[in-house]
Amino acid sequence: MAETTAKTILPGSFRKAVPNVRLIGKADPTKEINVSIYVRKNPNPPAETVLKAQEIAKQLPGQRDQLTAEEFNAIYGADLRDLKAAADWAKANSLQVVDESVPKRRLLVRGTIDAIQKAFGTELNEYEHPQHGRFRGREGNLQVSNELAGVVTGVFGLDTRKVGHSRMRRIPGRSASVEELLAHKSGSKPTNKWPGTFFPPQVAQLYQYPQFDGTGQNVAVFAFNGAGAPDPRGGYKLSSLKTYFEQVLGGKTPSITDVVVQGPGNDPGPDTPASEKNGDATGEVMLDMCVVGSVAPGAKMFMYFTEFTTQGWIDALNEAITDQNQISVISISYGNPEDDPQGAWTPMAVKQVSDAFEAAIAKQITICVAAGDDGSADQVSSGAHVDFPASSPNVLGVGGTKLVATAGAHPSIAQETVWNETHLGDGSTGGGISAIFTKPAYQSGANIPPSANPGHAVGRGVPDVAAVADPITGVVIMHVSGTKLEPIGGTSASAPLWASLIALLNQAIKARCGFMNPFLYTRAATGVLNDITSGNNGAYMASPGWDACTGLGTPNGQRLLHALSTTPTSTGKKLPQKDVAA
Repeated sequence: MAETTAKTILPGSFRKAVPNVRLIGKADPTKEINVSIYVRKNPNPPAETVLKAQEIAKQLPGQRDQLTAEEFNAIYGADLRDLKAAADWAKANSLQVVDESVPKRRLLVRGTIDAIQKAFGTELNEYEHPQHGRFRGREGNLQVSNELAGVVTGVFGLDTRKVGHSRMRRIPGRSASVEELLAHKSGSKPTNKWPGTFFPPQVAQLYQYPQFDGTGQNVAVFAFNGAGAPDPRGGYKLSSLKTYFEQVLGGKTPSITDVVVQGPGNDPGPDTPASEKNGDATGEVMLDMCVVGSVAPGAKMFMYFTEFTTQGWIDALNEAITDQNQISVISISYGNPEDDPQGAWTPMAVKQVSDAFEAAIAKQITICVAAGDDGSADQVSSGAHVDFPASSPNVLGVGGTKLVATAGAHPSIAQETVWNETHLGDGSTGGGISAIFTKPAYQSGANIPPSANPGHAVGRGVPDVAAVADPITGVVIMHVSGTKLEPIGGTSASAPLWASLIALLNQAIKARCGFMNPFLYTRAATGVLNDITSGNNGAYMASPGWDACTGLGTPNGQRLLHALSTTPTSTGKKLPQKDVAA
């Protein structure tokens, strides 16, 4: 018999109706679904463990210890009593407990939609939307029992509307056959049919990445598919990647492991204009893999496949952070406006994602997130907006530039400006001032300007850094078909370029860079990155120092390595950290 105790509203769970949606009808009450119930962090962590974590956060990568699994769980994991209380309540509401996890703070339950509706005090319906396709949704708040008030922090899996868009840009008609390019290949040097564009290793050379290959690093690449569109495909073909890495670039194919969190897993679509319009994320997946696999070929690549839903996001993040794969870097090339008028993100979901990012910081995992490809408007019809999760203060938000190199055998950067080709319809880097996150302490000296929106509040500034993103000067990658190459841009290229750099730096310093932001805004604020001072993304202009277009600037890998490898002393001299790989 279902529980009948008094209930309370779950904070942040309110969902408003999606504009322009068509109601199809009530969801099938007999259908069974999985629901993720998240509980609070351990409310009483040991003081000495908290102090240790605080001390680690103040240290440079080469000086840090790591929290043990027990210490991590004591601070960021769940209290077993909270999990048991949630499990007992779920069982009393005719829900089956599928999995319990202390480090994830998650209870995975399964039950009929009828039981789910009664348990959480809501009604689930089927809807149709021009952009989102068909999805299951709800309106209003969720409820839990009074006994679980403050214990349960999030419930996900009821609503399947699409959350997250690829941050990739391509120019139609720009492709060439692999056979043609291989036929004109000069020795080991790949042929590039598009002057001004680059193969990813060439970008790494321009940005002076250190001469390492990422060996010993495990890089997670997030890949979304499986929900929210008529054709929700997304994936890669290993044979096509092998052609790219080995025949085109003359290198090796990296180790690739699929981790299926939700959905069909590796499910490559045709990646045509029509399929992309219908939600096919295959081009995005191939872009991320081509960049990471060619710039850091020694790193092991873990493809975390999940669905375009809040449950898909949150479950995948917690999986990558807490599983046995020892992930050191995560690359995410997707997002939505943080204050999306379509209501993609609920406050409850935003908090749960940010909590996962906090846990990643404790695990010394660097998370690189694309800042968006639609300028300061970020796909919203009015005002200035920033993209989430790039706007989270717990990640490295990555903006985009237009990169021009000198000619000759040893090219260098001739000019780098803010990516803004809006007048050509080719997009512009995201960036601006968060409306939901306050300015973090590490940005206190960064001269974050007021928001361009009425009220002109000062919040978290986005992005933190940048890299090439303009498709006109973009990276040349392999199409999933394996028969053609094409130049691609977007901050979807910028994020994996930074993720690859972090993998190389980790290898070089024999430690994890982890959460880079406090370091970047202090020791790398001037004279380390390439400061971009020309251009705008709509509402915001580039300027010396940090700006809301390209953050602190684009990479100079050698200078970053030097800054990470030495510790300033009170006398102004520098002392070495732990051994740096030669």
